[in-house]
Amino acid sequence: MSDSDQQKPAGYGHNQKGAAGGAVKGEGRVPMSGAADEGGKPTTQSFTIDDREIDIRAGETIFRAARRLGIKLPHLCYLPKPGYRPDGNCRVCMVEIEGERVLAASCIRTPSPGMKVRTQTDRAKTARKMVTELLLTDQPARELAHDPGSELWKIATRLEIAQGRFPRRQTPASDRSHPAMAVNLDACIHCNLCVRACREVQVNDVIGMAGRGHGEKIVFDFDDPMGASTCVACGECVQACPTGALMPATLVDARNVFTGTADRTVDSVCPYCGVGCQLTYHIKDDKLLYVTGRNGPANENRLCVKGRFGFDYVHNPQRLLKPMIRKDGVPKIPHEQIDPSNPWTHFREATWEEALDRATAGLRKIRDRDGPRALAGFGSAKGSNEEAYLFQKLVRTGFGTNNVDHCTRLCHASSVAALMEGVGSGAVSATFNECKNSEVIFVIGANPTENHPVAATYFKQAAKRGSTLIVADPRGQALNRHATHMLQFKPGTDVALLNGMLNTIVAEKLYDEQYIQTYVEGFKQFADSIKDYTPDEMAPICGIEPDLIRTVARKFARAKAAIIFWGMGISQHTHGTDNARCLIALSLITGQIGRPGTGLHPLRGQNNVQGASDAGLIPMFFPDYKSVEDAQIRGRFEAAWGTKLDPKKGLTVVEIMDAVHADVIKGMYIMGENPAMSDPDLNHARQALAHLEHLVVQDLFLTETAVYADVVLPASAWPEKDGTVTNTNRQVQMGRQALPLPDATRHDWWLIQEIGRRIGLPWNYRGPDEIYTEMASLMPSLDNISWERVARESAVTYPADAPDKPGRDVVFDQGFPRPGGFGKLVAAKLQPPDETPNDEYPFILTTGRQLEHWHTGAMTRRAATLDALEPSAVASVSRGTIAKLGIKPGDPIRVSTRRGVVELAARQDDAIPDGVVFIPFAYVEAAANILTNPALDPFGKIPEFKYCAARVEAVDPATKVAAE
Repeated sequence: MSDSDQQKPAGYGHNQKGAAGGAVKGEGRVPMSGAADEGGKPTTQSFTIDDREIDIRAGETIFRAARRLGIKLPHLCYLPKPGYRPDGNCRVCMVEIEGERVLAASCIRTPSPGMKVRTQTDRAKTARKMVTELLLTDQPARELAHDPGSELWKIATRLEIAQGRFPRRQTPASDRSHPAMAVNLDACIHCNLCVRACREVQVNDVIGMAGRGHGEKIVFDFDDPMGASTCVACGECVQACPTGALMPATLVDARNVFTGTADRTVDSVCPYCGVGCQLTYHIKDDKLLYVTGRNGPANENRLCVKGRFGFDYVHNPQRLLKPMIRKDGVPKIPHEQIDPSNPWTHFREATWEEALDRATAGLRKIRDRDGPRALAGFGSAKGSNEEAYLFQKLVRTGFGTNNVDHCTRLCHASSVAALMEGVGSGAVSATFNECKNSEVIFVIGANPTENHPVAATYFKQAAKRGSTLIVADPRGQALNRHATHMLQFKPGTDVALLNGMLNTIVAEKLYDEQYIQTYVEGFKQFADSIKDYTPDEMAPICGIEPDLIRTVARKFARAKAAIIFWGMGISQHTHGTDNARCLIALSLITGQIGRPGTGLHPLRGQNNVQGASDAGLIPMFFPDYKSVEDAQIRGRFEAAWGTKLDPKKGLTVVEIMDAVHADVIKGMYIMGENPAMSDPDLNHARQALAHLEHLVVQDLFLTETAVYADVVLPASAWPEKDGTVTNTNRQVQMGRQALPLPDATRHDWWLIQEIGRRIGLPWNYRGPDEIYTEMASLMPSLDNISWERVARESAVTYPADAPDKPGRDVVFDQGFPRPGGFGKLVAAKLQPPDETPNDEYPFILTTGRQLEHWHTGAMTRRAATLDALEPSAVASVSRGTIAKLGIKPGDPIRVSTRRGVVELAARQDDAIPDGVVFIPFAYVEAAANILTNPALDPFGKIPEFKYCAARVEAVDPATKVAAE
């Protein structure tokens, strides 16, 4: 019979591997009549399937039990994957039960002791064949099928049914309104899998059923075309569909006829956000055809729009394919834009030997003339752990300086500073999946439905199961709909809100006194410091009613298990470290850490920002957050690396740009970072890049940063390399090469090594496996996690207590990696943002990411589907702001701050408060970071991206000027 656990060579639907036996983790449970002990283990009670005895397991259906015996029953309306409950509406899994008059749907029926089930009786087989024939009647002919390898056609083939013999019904017309997905409801069998995929797995609630009888059909929202609906293009429905009614647009032609399947598949991990979804590339003729989700620990087969439809950037015609050297006499001009499709106006092609020699000679010249601290390097959180480790080692041993940093400085540096201070570790204390065990989930300063969409599905599912979801953010967001409490506080007043909660917990003695005595230091001083921050005092400051502050504080403190998630809305402030200190205190004084369903979790923004930080790609730490200023630690690394190391911590991202302006830093090597788009106050940053004596850039495209390079080295894309990455859950995962390197490009680790060898380092690594092995030998966090283990298991969570034991999802169960094992409480005082509105600049500007675009847009804006979904820059403003400006949504507006001006279209967004404007920073034509404030948090050295004073004006088309 049909088996969706087998790879489907010809189609798209059920092609990811499932559990070998037993109930699928996370699957909807069906009450059972058999007995089991309290742990859900089998008792001595049993039943038989085809005369074979099998034990009864709690919540297990006949269908799943049959699978344990290797009996594969057909299925269409049931997907035996995590998150999908059986529905029993298609009836192709019917079995006969002795003594019962009617057949039973095995996917929803549970056994009882002594039950005798038969799967291969004439009656059962005839019923299954008749159901299949009825379903096949309305399908397009197989030669015209949208997916001839679909689950339905597989079952038909096995039952030897070529076509249906009953009258056909009128079917809806095809819908090709969406750039990524084809909707062909002539193949729909009303199995409802897509409805469950949308409502229950991804919890987006876009797909439903409408009509009655023969007029019943699948609809999007209010029977809108898919492309005009609120669909977020996660593609879960496409992956679930068993007939080809929903397909990736890349698999059908204009007539919606199947165009051919992949010729091979490769399992890997997504290169976008920090969730770390596992996926499978489907490849045809060495081109990526489509992507499906795998059952990884962070995603359980789910993907978002970027992970499913955002990979064709690797084939974009603007890919850099050969090394380039700046033409003689071509100046570096700040804000100059070069056509990425035609770099030859400023650069000339070079051989690898010439380009590498030129790149290294310029760096070596500056080092030897001006000293090691005249050089700096920016590594990448978009590459692998091995690349990050090798890059920081190059800067420290080859350049001779600790001036090395990456994008963590611009996203969670303040979070890491507070966590290192408070709990002795910069990593999360629990995976986001632990929210399944949480009674209360507190999400603050994060917009996970846009920035971490797959993680958000777990929050939404938990809320549907009855967990209390508290969302706190100055902007409204899609997660609000699932929230028990929404705290839309005033921008920049995080500490006021959190201190009001802490005051309530202390004043009402809701803290966990026993936990504090055992694991926390400084409580008395902290309690004294929080006395004045009553909810009544904080309410006028943060804009949240005092009773609501008390309510959420009580719920958090009294919960059996409560967990905190936060994002860059917490960290990207001059008081970002104080914000995180408050969250740490909230967990410590209530004992909401170190147990299932509890903990502190800063959601990481990029796919390997956790791993790159762990690997030492930061100026004050060696790998595993060991201080560069500690002589004993430094001696250990000097012995391992065979050279003396700089005893002083290096400069951070923004400090490096300041040092360029001061003629202290004169040369840089930038790999996979784009500071000409990601740094605050881009006028200042771009002038610094243009001012450099020598700049080497290694990237996929001629980015806004590469425009200022002296040498450009073409990099390898994520699907073109092997390597590990570490996601926000501390899961070390294996990325595997799926595509050959195009043209003359090289692997990034090889390029770093070649720079190192030319600068005088005796390196001879043969591949990323050797680099990983060296890195792991210097990082206790990776004990028991070998390259071979990661390759074998695909994902291993650190820390792991033994080579044959799984890693720990929850840590700090027996104290903290600090003196005495104590967590440290640090009080936070109210501090306003660095720059507040006034008469000249009356608005508040905040920035961030969009669902469809990621970071500076270098990859996603070159992905056809993603760019089609969000093709141009917009500024989100409130309905009130639009009325005040006298404009319509879509009209151009001018946003200015003390640092610059951009012009872009206005988008009405009712989640935005009056007086606030939100701009995503992925669009070079309206670069938000031209406007942002470079003022730094004094501890994390992170810029205040989330708050600055701005002016918003309507643009008169008659006087419209180009953005400055």
